[in-house]
Amino acid sequence: MAPPKKVDGEGKGKAIANTSTRVLRSMTRKTRSDTKREGSSSKLVKLESPEKKKRKTTKAKSGGAATKKVKKEEVAVKIEKEDEESAEEEDDDAAEKEEEEEDDDDSEKTKIVIEHCKQCKSFRERANEVKEGLEEAVPGIIVTVNPDKPRRGCFEIREEGGETFISLLGMKRPFTPMKELNMEEVITDIVEKIK
Repeated sequence: MAPPKKVDGEGKGKAIANTSTRVLRSMTRKTRSDTKREGSSSKLVKLESPEKKKRKTTKAKSGGAATKKVKKEEVAVKIEKEDEESAEEEDDDAAEKEEEEEDDDDSEKTKIVIEHCKQCKSFRERANEVKEGLEEAVPGIIVTVNPDKPRRGCFEIREEGGETFISLLGMKRPFTPMKELNMEEVITDIVEKIK
C-alpha cells in the first residue's frame, strides 16, 4: 500500500516518509553477513585439534578413505568379539554357580508358578499377595511370577510340572471372577494341597 500523501497548498501531492518509532527485535540483531559487510574485525578462528592433524596426515599416507574405513570396521569387529567373549564367560560362570546352588537346594523344594495378565494392576496385586502368603506359610517354597510372557486375561496358579490350583483364562473387563476370589482362602487351599 502506498504511503499517504500530504496535499500542499498548490494541490500537488507529496509522499510522506513513514517514520515509525517502533523498534523490532529483529532490527537489533546482526547476522554474520551484516558484520562482514560492515567490516567488523571480529573473525571466527578455526583451531584444529592435534588429533585431526594426525588423522589428515595418516589419511594421505595410508591410501585414502576407503582403506581407513576398512580398518575402522576391522577394529570394531575385534572389539565386539572381545565384548561377546567376556560376556559369555561371565554368563557361563554365573550359570554354573546358579546350577550348583539349584542342584543342592531345589531338588526337594516345591516350585509354584503364578501367571497373571498385565492389563490391570489388580492382577499384580493379587499375584504378589499369593506369593507372599505362600512364602510365609511354606518354608523353602519357590514362587515365580510370570516366568514367561503371560496370556491375556489370565490368572493362573500352578505347580511347576504338576497340578493347577486356580485357572482363570480369557477374562474380560472388569475381571469379576478374579476379583470375587478370597485370596486368604486361596492361599490356605494351596498350602493344604502342597503339604
